[in-house]
Amino acid sequence: MTEPLTADQQEALRQTLVERLAELQGMDALSEEDRKPVELDQQSVGRLSRVDAMQRQAMAFASQARRQHEARMINAALGRIAEGEFGYCGGCGEPIPLARLRLDATIATCIDCAR
Repeated sequence: MTEPLTADQQEALRQTLVERLAELQGMDALSEEDRKPVELDQQSVGRLSRVDAMQRQAMAFASQARRQHEARMINAALGRIAEGEFGYCGGCGEPIPLARLRLDATIATCIDCAR
C-alpha cells in the first residue's frame, strides 16, 4: 500500500509545478516574435526566405500549443493541491506513489487506473 504524501513532499511538488509554469510563460513570451504574421516584403524576403519564415511561425504555434497544454495540466494539478485532492488517484482514490509524481506531478491517476 502506498503512503499518502507528507506536507513537505506535497509542497516540494507544488513548488516544482509553480516553477515550471513560470518557465512556460517565459518561453511563451520569448517566442512571441516568431508567431507574428509573416509579411510579404519583396525587397528583403525572397520566396524561400518567406517559406522559412512561415515554417518558423508554424513551429512556434505548435510549440505554443504544447506549452498551453502543459500549463493547463499544471493548473489542474495546482487546483487539486488547493482542494486537498493532490496525490490521490482520480479513478480509485488510492494514493499515487511519490516516484510517479516526481516523474510528472500533473499525473492524476495511479498506474493501474491509467491502464
